[in-house]
Amino acid sequence: MINWRKSSYSGGGGSGGQECVEVARISRTVGMRDSKSPTTGHLSLETASFAVLLSCLKREDVTG
Repeated sequence: MINWRKSSYSGGGGSGGQECVEVARISRTVGMRDSKSPTTGHLSLETASFAVLLSCLKREDVTG
């Protein structure tokens, strides 16, 4: 069973908490999914790639 948890930064701005991302450790990867639509699938990244993604998002640099 995969243990999904809601991101602590989800729902910022004027969304009223409706923009939620869930993350989970899946084998050697990190999975991400939309909490409003959990059955539509998820995106998995290797842990190193996930760390780079988080770093870019924190800097608001989405070009990588």
